[in-house]
Amino acid sequence: MASPPHTSKTLKLERYNSYLRRLHSTKVLNASSKLIFRVTLLIALVLILFFTLNYPPLSDKNPNHAHLHHHNFLSAALFTSSAGGDAWEKQVRHSSTPKKPNGLSVLVTGAAGFVGSHCSIALKKRGDGVLGLDNFNSYYDPSLKRARQKLLLKNQVFIVEGDLNDASLLTKLFDVVPFTHILHLAAQAGVRYAMQNPQSYVSSNIAGFVNLLEVAKAANPQPAIVWASSSSVYGLNTQVPFSELDRTDQPASLYAATKKAGEEIAHTYNHIYGLSLTGLRFFTVYGPWGRPDMAYFFFTKDILQGKPIDVYQTQDKKQVARDFTYIDDVVKGCLGALDTAEKSTGSGGKKKGPAQLRVYNLGNTSPVPVGNLVSILEGLLRTKARKHVIKMPRNGDVPYTHANVTLANRDFGYKPTTDLATGLRKFVKWYVDYYGIQTRAKKDSDINSEHPEESP
Repeated sequence: MASPPHTSKTLKLERYNSYLRRLHSTKVLNASSKLIFRVTLLIALVLILFFTLNYPPLSDKNPNHAHLHHHNFLSAALFTSSAGGDAWEKQVRHSSTPKKPNGLSVLVTGAAGFVGSHCSIALKKRGDGVLGLDNFNSYYDPSLKRARQKLLLKNQVFIVEGDLNDASLLTKLFDVVPFTHILHLAAQAGVRYAMQNPQSYVSSNIAGFVNLLEVAKAANPQPAIVWASSSSVYGLNTQVPFSELDRTDQPASLYAATKKAGEEIAHTYNHIYGLSLTGLRFFTVYGPWGRPDMAYFFFTKDILQGKPIDVYQTQDKKQVARDFTYIDDVVKGCLGALDTAEKSTGSGGKKKGPAQLRVYNLGNTSPVPVGNLVSILEGLLRTKARKHVIKMPRNGDVPYTHANVTLANRDFGYKPTTDLATGLRKFVKWYVDYYGIQTRAKKDSDINSEHPEESP
């Protein structure tokens, strides 16, 4: 017997309403899921931002520099993620544009390094355009490099974070900016570390240098290049003072060998492609914002912490001596070399005429025994060092350096003026301020200022 018509219609209507309810529920559920997902993602991003800004990495052991991580996070968010974008290109152009007529436009590699940061600021202050390049590697505490980066940003110098071996990045930089000069200071430094990580020296000091030259040779116009060689190239040379005409074919370390290779590579690119190249042989540069792997730096740290320090002597028990050169003098030499560098003569990778090729010593011309350096630090820190005098290990170090700077003085007026005692006084002042250390000298000064002696 068939169902009544009204019953059948009611059943169909109920089924249709049920279908609409299920469809509505599904839509609501989907919308809710999307909303929950977006809210969760937003909360996660907020939490990441909160913890990044308020909890610096554990590797940064200096609480005085926690604020740097705020800046670094924001810099990364603004620039690193958009490298190659309009905002990035605008920042690159702004930093590298000279502020004075006929000013230089300089790409400074290793700009977050010791010499690089000082040179970048000096160039910017006189009105030149400066763009930095640095990979912020961990050879020594990267937080010090980040602190230098912050200092450079205050002076309107932007650092592109990247590696010399990134050819596409270098090409991009030259596409954006027609650099007139390159100040190439990026390198794997340190004589002793070469025994632990030799590949890093080949990668940076040879492959990285060649990569930079390859990009520079193809640029139009080709930039003039001033680059950092090293006094280490003199190696086992015993003729003093060291002159640019002395033999440099007996390197005592892999570091020295890579720098010597750099000089030969520079000659090749000058000869074939017409690149103007000037190599600077630095002699033991020291001063504020210096490198923690240098003796004057870790001697200061260990003396303040009461730790023993190793003071080397030669195998025949003579004092090891270095031609310590203050950073301000080296900066003047670097700028002098840039100002007297002639234009490259090539175009599009083809040489059109002979190009300038130079090598200079930049030293202080007055070697000081390392023992004397320790005595000066003891006086400045008002703390006696626990000296451990030992024979110099066979790790590539040389016993004596002494620069002849006649050529640099003749060609661009280089004349060092800072003696070791004066330079170390400036370094120690920076060191105790930067690391927030109360030395005995500073404590005595504070006590005297709080309780001045009464006049008779």
